[in-house]
Amino acid sequence: MSAEPKRRAGPRRRRKRLLWAGAAALAAFAVWFGFFALPEPLFDEPYSAVIEDRHGALLSARIADDGQWRFPPAPRVPHKFAQALIAFEDKRFRRHAGVDPLAAMRALKQNLAAGRVRSGASTITMQVIRMARENRGRTLREKAIEALVALRLELSFGKDEILALYAAHAPFGGNVVGLEAASWRYFGRGPEQLSWAESATLAVLPNAPALIHPGRNRDALQAKRDLLLDTLRRRGVIDALTWQLALAEPLPQKPVPLPDWAPHLLDRVRRERGLARARSTLDRAVQEQAWRVLDAYHRALADNGVHNGAMLVIDNRTCGVLAYVGNVGDPHGGRHESAVDVIPAPRSTGSLLKPFLHAAALQEGLILPGMLLADVPSHFAGYTPKNFDRTYEGAVPADEALSRSLNVPAVRLLRDYGASRFWALLRGMGLTGLNRPASHYGLALILGGAEGSLWDLAGMYGGLARVLDHYDTPGRAPLNAFRPPVYLLDEEAAPPPALAAGLRAGPVWHTMQAMTRVERPPSQGLWRMFQSSRKIAWKTGTSFGFRDAWSIGVTPRYTVAVWIGNADGEGRPGLTGIAAAAPAMFRMFRQLAPEDGWFSRPDGELRPLAVCAKSGHRATELCARRVAIRAPAAGLKARPCPYDRALFIDPAGPWRVHGDCMSPADMTRVPWFVLPPDMAWHYRRNHADYRPPPPYRGDCPPPESTGDRAMTLVYPKPNARILTPVELDGGLGEAVFEVAHREPDKTVYWHLDDAYLGSTRHFHQMALRPAPGRHVLTLVDEDGVFIERAFEVLADIRASGREPTARQALDER
Repeated sequence: MSAEPKRRAGPRRRRKRLLWAGAAALAAFAVWFGFFALPEPLFDEPYSAVIEDRHGALLSARIADDGQWRFPPAPRVPHKFAQALIAFEDKRFRRHAGVDPLAAMRALKQNLAAGRVRSGASTITMQVIRMARENRGRTLREKAIEALVALRLELSFGKDEILALYAAHAPFGGNVVGLEAASWRYFGRGPEQLSWAESATLAVLPNAPALIHPGRNRDALQAKRDLLLDTLRRRGVIDALTWQLALAEPLPQKPVPLPDWAPHLLDRVRRERGLARARSTLDRAVQEQAWRVLDAYHRALADNGVHNGAMLVIDNRTCGVLAYVGNVGDPHGGRHESAVDVIPAPRSTGSLLKPFLHAAALQEGLILPGMLLADVPSHFAGYTPKNFDRTYEGAVPADEALSRSLNVPAVRLLRDYGASRFWALLRGMGLTGLNRPASHYGLALILGGAEGSLWDLAGMYGGLARVLDHYDTPGRAPLNAFRPPVYLLDEEAAPPPALAAGLRAGPVWHTMQAMTRVERPPSQGLWRMFQSSRKIAWKTGTSFGFRDAWSIGVTPRYTVAVWIGNADGEGRPGLTGIAAAAPAMFRMFRQLAPEDGWFSRPDGELRPLAVCAKSGHRATELCARRVAIRAPAAGLKARPCPYDRALFIDPAGPWRVHGDCMSPADMTRVPWFVLPPDMAWHYRRNHADYRPPPPYRGDCPPPESTGDRAMTLVYPKPNARILTPVELDGGLGEAVFEVAHREPDKTVYWHLDDAYLGSTRHFHQMALRPAPGRHVLTLVDEDGVFIERAFEVLADIRASGREPTARQALDER
């Protein structure tokens, strides 16, 4: 080959290599521009946790982990701020593709004329990129990169999205980042509510964030704001009147605290959902009222050492929570455990489970609404329940036993219904605190032996309202009646699966009617005299040791649940549901929107039934008077009345007779309401109209079938003075009291000073250790025959130097 062709080949190869190098560089640039130019993610800073109400109003927020108030980006920027920002920063923002050539030429001309950098010609898109790149140095190389990446950003995001990115990450002075945080910190409201002057102030602030500080260049900040307002007027964005009013508005002063109406719910959302911004089901107006109501009662109770309280308000139609006050006091102050969210915490339920047992027993036909239940001293394998006031009614209608929250009838009813069945029913309704077998709780389950949270219990009470509100088909309750509350708005729109509870509308309606008759606390005064008084089905609860005070009320629309106590479990005297929690609950109901009407009676699930007027049991031919009621279908099989009996009376006097001593033709057959002896003994003390059966005529001893026999108290003798013996080990012994009954197999019920001691059968003896002082021993047999005996127990005789043993006879003087 000649030298000439070789010389020509050399430049071709160089041009080819240059072309390949250019192509490779172009490809590399394309790859970088398409896949790596934009940071991923664009912004990696931590955000403040934010919770809003159902309408978008701010409830609470927490500062970001880096100490900045930086709210998560909002989907759009308010119109006023967008107009002000574009007029101030980038008037051709809507028309360029990320870089403004005209602004770049103007900046270049100004910089060359000045001999230094006077203008950067940065568009809003370029400023977003500079913030995403953490505000690196303003060099020509950095400006070129910002311009290229800005072009890439414009290809991936719309103009409104870019505005939102700018608004969320621009600095607004101090530790305030982003429009939303700045709006709340400087003006105390959201950016949608800002005036033109306020929007203009925030539009110019990122250009010089230090101007916001009080006393530092405030004139410069106002000058910038007023110049921008004038620009908006000249461009026709605002009219002359709006411009004049805007110029008269003052600049913001020192930053204001952000709203903090739902701090505990915000922490719960972060803990359970991990969300930076959550739209809750709460209504801010209702939340503020709930906070104020609970705080007022908390201040009144603080003098008694009661420092904590919680309240829930639920919309029964949707299960959405309208108010969530997890505790009272300052949650950031560190005193009295105010930061603890009590709402999901398990606490002793007190008497709050009684309505569910009442409804379940009605549904099974164990009781009828007005059926008499025994309210007498009772013992169950070592468990001795007592009523709150330590008294007994003897017999009380079932609905009244519920409205008065009597403990003994409830425990006896649970025994009949079955603790295991009731345990399963409660679990199906959503009581998640039942994490042990039913045998662990036993009969104490109905009196606070189990734990439940305010969250679960409020949801269960709201379920009662939904059973009635959604009632449509006879014999079938709605499947979605019992389900837990929800606190996020999207969950309210898509309710979770129903829980497996089986209460029907008929029993629930009777239960709710009984709950409306609960006597209201004294603070409610003469509430029945006011036609506008809201009808509420409600129940209180007080745990053992006065540790927890509960009150939950239900209407067709709302459930209001209140807990009062100490988060550490310390009990306080007088801390009861009726005194501490109910007043706050009723006060909260007065703040809620009025409602029309009450639940309709579900006649499709109720059957007509005749009952005895006095006993409330299913009527028999022996009832003196009958009344008609509507009862659940199972009530048709309820126990017939055992108390209305037929007695045969001698017409000549109030004596009982029988066929062995008087001709049946001469007897008078009369209906008589007769209670068992233990029930009658207490019943007579509260019902002066109760008439025990008349005695048998003297010449007409009761037949063997009746068992009417007399008793004799063998020991102690009338007005005895007793010294309690001392055992060999030095401890006090017991005195043995004895009764002789003509028919030993009769049951004898023992009472000491109105306190029930127990019963005996066959061998009527009981060992007692009464305290020193005067006492009255009362014995009642199952036929109503009773004996009362007064005696006195002397002080410990060891003080006199004599120490008789238990083997010695009692010293009686």
